[in-house]
Amino acid sequence: MPDKKVRSRRNFLISISQLAATGFVASATATAAAAIGMSVRQLESSEKQTEATAEKVVDALQDAYGLHPGQRRNHTKGVGALGTFIGNPKVKEISRSGLFSGEKLDIVARFSIAGGDPVASDAEKSPRGMALEFRLPDGSLHHMTMLSTPMFFAATPKTFLDKFIALAINPATGKPDPAKFKQFEASHPDNVLQTKFLQENNPPPSYANSAFYGIHAFKFINDAGKTMIVKFRFVPQDGEKQLSNAQLASMPRNFLEQALMERMRTGSVNWDMIVTIGEPGDPETNPTLFWPKNRRELKAGTLTLTSATPSDLAGSYQINYDPLIVADGIAPTDDPILLFRSSSYATSHTRRIRDL
Repeated sequence: MPDKKVRSRRNFLISISQLAATGFVASATATAAAAIGMSVRQLESSEKQTEATAEKVVDALQDAYGLHPGQRRNHTKGVGALGTFIGNPKVKEISRSGLFSGEKLDIVARFSIAGGDPVASDAEKSPRGMALEFRLPDGSLHHMTMLSTPMFFAATPKTFLDKFIALAINPATGKPDPAKFKQFEASHPDNVLQTKFLQENNPPPSYANSAFYGIHAFKFINDAGKTMIVKFRFVPQDGEKQLSNAQLASMPRNFLEQALMERMRTGSVNWDMIVTIGEPGDPETNPTLFWPKNRRELKAGTLTLTSATPSDLAGSYQINYDPLIVADGIAPTDDPILLFRSSSYATSHTRRIRDL
């Protein structure tokens, strides 16, 4: 059974979601785009005053969700999977990466629920994650970390830190302070668009029915040294599906792992990798903002997963899915959230390994 802190935090988040559904978030979304643009400047200034470090972020996650030895501090609940990826050689025109050689590459994957609660309900209206480790023939690795939302909730590391500080358990009450979280929502408009998306889109009945978005922009570099800015997503060949409100209310707490394993008994689960090519002026360093829908897209390959394993038994258990581990021909942009992930993931991974 979850401890009192985890239950209190879950109940708090449910109450916040109800506030959002009744207009708390909706009232902010009318001017979201303009507000986010201003927010980034304000937050960057604030960050200089109160630095968001990896240690502080991981501490804040532990304060919000409790300490669960040997487990990830975020995206704690999950399931491992194995499979392959075959890239489209036509993509070599824009990236010299071995991902697009046309060879079959081994994949170690992990699906997860956002947050640090190891017993989170699979019906929670929170992002789902998919992390991939590509193993190239020359022994090099490439990592991808994705969410089921097409945007992130933070434009800067300070927003990330502030959210989990606002969710910290108050020792006197055993639950978070609702006033602090309302204050976070009001002062961080870069959080609005993801919150709105989660309110308007129910979670999927299976990981196999979810699209997963890279969120960040990356650089693709070809043999001639030409660079293009791209984003990527994985689209399920089983089709994107959402639970109805009635299904959401009646689903068992732990259905996602079982649904994935049952689906794999009938055959492999496949996603198409789609690469979107940016144009001048498209935001490169703010993962909370969309690109226009009319951008050129390429099918970059097919991900095929053939088996799933409980998280603590899977090969993915020991992997730190650092998204800055990239193959030649792919490079990060200057997105501050993307660059911050490496140090925060390393801090979380180090603490987890020390627990063992």
